[in-house]
Amino acid sequence: MPLNLPTLLTWARIVMIPLILGVFYFPDHWLHSEGRNLAGALLFALAGITDWFDGYLARKWNQTSAFGAFLDPVADKLMVAAALILLVQLGRADAWLAAIIIGREITISALREWMAQLGATRSVAVSYVGKVKTAAQMAAIFMLLWHEPLIPGLDTQYIGTICLFVAALLTLWSMGYYLRMAWPQLTRRDNAGVDFD
Repeated sequence: MPLNLPTLLTWARIVMIPLILGVFYFPDHWLHSEGRNLAGALLFALAGITDWFDGYLARKWNQTSAFGAFLDPVADKLMVAAALILLVQLGRADAWLAAIIIGREITISALREWMAQLGATRSVAVSYVGKVKTAAQMAAIFMLLWHEPLIPGLDTQYIGTICLFVAALLTLWSMGYYLRMAWPQLTRRDNAGVDFD
């Protein structure tokens, strides 16, 4: 396993997941609700920044690796899934929106793994729609974790909910895009009955 700064940043993102969740379970005499919201949102934002930095530094310093390429999306998906489940438990996100987003991530991850084994990973490369979906999703989660007005009159719960709805729509759209790109491989006769488990 290569140990360099980009990989360490990815590991840091994974380590931050229980911290983001944990602050919401602190007793009130440790941290009041506004403090929990602020700490959770800022930790999530910090984790999102490491996601950008690890990829940027890996490319800039030519420290890309097969392990890093595996770990980075795993860290992203764990972070998003954990945050969405937390938001549903806190009553700040609808379960059906969280289920769409998490279900899509599982489906596309499985599709990418299958396509990689067929040697057709270019068919499911990241699309522009997928990047916009990720941006909407991260903004939504940040707003819903914050939950307090950023400025007077700015309802972060309402804005976060709208962003999450947009992210869910883009999630379905991008999943359709990936499935369409992979369709020629999915319908090949020689793939019938193949089980990669």
